[in-house]
Amino acid sequence: MSSELAVRTEGLTKRFGTFTAVESFDFTVPYGMVIALLGPNGAGKTTIVRMLATLTEPTSGTAVVCGHDVAHEPDAVRSAIALTGQFAALEANLTASENLVLMARLRGYDRVAAVKVAKTLIDRYDIGEFEDKLVKRLSGGQRRRVDLAAGLVTRPQLLVLDEPTTGLDPRSRQVVWAAVRELVAEGVTVLLTTQYLEEADALADQIVFIDHGRSVATGAPAELRAQIGDQRVDVVASDADGFERLVAALGATFNLTLAPERRTISVPAPREALDLASVTSLIVSTGAAIDEVALRRPTLDDAFLALTGTPAQSDDEQVEQEEVPA
Repeated sequence: MSSELAVRTEGLTKRFGTFTAVESFDFTVPYGMVIALLGPNGAGKTTIVRMLATLTEPTSGTAVVCGHDVAHEPDAVRSAIALTGQFAALEANLTASENLVLMARLRGYDRVAAVKVAKTLIDRYDIGEFEDKLVKRLSGGQRRRVDLAAGLVTRPQLLVLDEPTTGLDPRSRQVVWAAVRELVAEGVTVLLTTQYLEEADALADQIVFIDHGRSVATGAPAELRAQIGDQRVDVVASDADGFERLVAALGATFNLTLAPERRTISVPAPREALDLASVTSLIVSTGAAIDEVALRRPTLDDAFLALTGTPAQSDDEQVEQEEVPA
């Protein structure tokens, strides 16, 4: 296992009875990078994180985190990482500030140092406006920010963020993103699980697409987009009659991708501007009523669907809660 890697797994597998949550998962996380595990509900992301954090024992395979084997050196792994899970792990009857001081004391700081660390975290994560409120009185987004801060009372070699912006409002999400970027700039390695393609695209150096407990693709965001082809022209017809006319006219020349329920036709976009103009002229010649004609580049949503066969979950859908099967 290379000393240049914060995480390396080989054949990592977890079964619960007859159910396989993660199967032969191989991946690496170099120091100083942000790696995102991206997948739909039940893909196995949280199970992977729990194994790496020594909260769940692998059924088979190996995992080394910050130079320590998770099966044989769990205490050393825990001392090297910080984990923020999907749900805030805070004392509800203490204030936000008191929670941070408590966590610092548990990590070995004396009273004066703990208060100083808490103040620094309050400033960094924009907690000041509610630092004296009981946690049980905070909004979900506010609790999430306090929870993230609590995990960083010491500087970890590896920060593991499991769905870090779930349930956050746009402002809180931007605060978390800025904090992640700042930590990476200071040398912290980040392993991130998310269902938000926008989040993975904004933060990650590398993305690992996971489906049914397996890695199905790995690469930089731009590389994954490139795997599914070039840009396209999307044409949205105003009505069903126009949709049929456009299909007939464009289908004679191009290989089309159709979404009849949205009356959308996708045409591979020519690289030359002159040829692109000929496509738009053909669209106009049909006389069909058009709601939209747009030139689009491949998105991570497109890559996710192409590589997994599963639509990525949008921000307004319910977030993943991977339950351990009974």
